[in-house]
Amino acid sequence: MQEDTIKSIEDSIRRRYHRELFAPFTKACRDYCLIEEGDKIAVCISGGKDSMLQAKLFQEIQKHDRVHFEIIFLAMDPGYEKENRELLMRNAELLGIPLTVFESDIFDAADTSSKGTCYRCARMRRGYLYSKAKELGCNKIALGHHYDDVIETILMGMLYGGQIQSMMPKLRSRNYEGMELIRPMYLIREEDICSWRDSNGLRFLDCACHVTVRKEEAESKRAEIKKLIASMKKVNPAVEANIFKALENVDLDTVIEYKKDGKRHSFLEDY
Repeated sequence: MQEDTIKSIEDSIRRRYHRELFAPFTKACRDYCLIEEGDKIAVCISGGKDSMLQAKLFQEIQKHDRVHFEIIFLAMDPGYEKENRELLMRNAELLGIPLTVFESDIFDAADTSSKGTCYRCARMRRGYLYSKAKELGCNKIALGHHYDDVIETILMGMLYGGQIQSMMPKLRSRNYEGMELIRPMYLIREEDICSWRDSNGLRFLDCACHVTVRKEEAESKRAEIKKLIASMKKVNPAVEANIFKALENVDLDTVIEYKKDGKRHSFLEDY
């Protein structure tokens, strides 16, 4: 029965959702050189729909890719409630994902941060994942951020941070020598991930931190940005693609100031 379920889910990726999921996954890997010969990649599993799908896409590409690489499916328990931990493990078994699980106290530590729970949690998660992946001999960690995350991050930086920045498809770690972060789901739309999940009758973890459990945090800035994009899309259906393309079409001749390697530069330097 379990083997039939796994086969059905994998068939849905190969056939019904090949154009929406597997094709953009392989395109991102190819265009941004995310997977290279000899890589050992820690595919990071949070238990949500994005990371679980990413794990299945990695299993699929490993079957067909001519590049030889290794994968470890790395899941961190940052302090989940018992039922959330159990849901993570059940889904991994259901999908045929062999997890390597380690534990941390991130939820407790982030809950007392003065900088904001979500900010602190995200930074700590990445550090723990880098550290454990390196300990296991990996040279890369893969996170499940998708196309919608990218465009939302661009707008959040502009509207709330006063800066233009993007969520890069890959970047080198500043604190863990020889380690890289890659985002192979960079070109996949969230609505297609949701469609794949629902068509297979799957239920994954949402954010399961203490704040979410207590329902204390007001609507996040990212949720506000999602609503803003949805409202703009009613007037201009191409708005999402245009936001994404904007970071590929930066005209440096019209930029007043920019930062490179942490140093600020002005257009007056070359005026």
